[in-house]
Amino acid sequence: MTATPRLVAFDLDDTLAPSKSPIEPRIGDLLIALAERVEVAIISGGQIQQFRSQVVDRLPDAPAALSHIHLLPTCGTQYFRHTGEDFAPVYARELTEDERRRALTAVEEEARRLGYWEAETWGPILEDRGSQITFSALGQQAPVDAKKAWDPTSEKKSALRDAVAARVPDLEVRSGGSTSVDITRKGIDKAYGMRQLAEETGIPLDDMLFYGDRLDADGNDYPVLALGVPCVSVTSWQDTADTLDELIPTLPARV
Repeated sequence: MTATPRLVAFDLDDTLAPSKSPIEPRIGDLLIALAERVEVAIISGGQIQQFRSQVVDRLPDAPAALSHIHLLPTCGTQYFRHTGEDFAPVYARELTEDERRRALTAVEEEARRLGYWEAETWGPILEDRGSQITFSALGQQAPVDAKKAWDPTSEKKSALRDAVAARVPDLEVRSGGSTSVDITRKGIDKAYGMRQLAEETGIPLDDMLFYGDRLDADGNDYPVLALGVPCVSVTSWQDTADTLDELIPTLPARV
């Protein structure tokens, strides 16, 4: 772990909150306390609306701290900073119409072929996020317990990822959350988002710290570890909160 990080970044689902659920007040307080000391970033496969409902809308009222919070939806294909009034996009790496069409076709056909296209879901299975196509086996609003039970070993996600990747070799296909597969432009994953953070903030990767729950070789947080960014492996938002309780007092407050 870097001795005194200048930027602390987080995965969202199962790191700051249960999947697709709002953060707890304890996490909100800790994020603000952290942003009063260092830059704070959240990078996840979800879209900006998910960041808003899960995190932004749940933060305590602390306008000064918001300018030090960086949001990177869809694994860094989009980047948002606070303007003083709201979070606004800095950039968006959109897929072309042809790329979106081919990705949607490939993931649906392969999911059906493998028997992973569920008849009963909580919302749409496929979502076009502009810069990312996302397959959610049980729908975006599926309860956490149902999602955990669908693919506890990640075998289904891995099989679908490999099948889709063979169909669209010019695009990036990777496992996302507990039931999801994400498709973006080639070379875009959380490591891409971290490199964009370094470029936008001027903070070297060695001076960053990343918290994630899937740092294993097949996990969607692993590219950050492989990039060489110091990482903290966590198992839940409570685990993250406990480690932040230890970290924050060691960081100097801004003058």
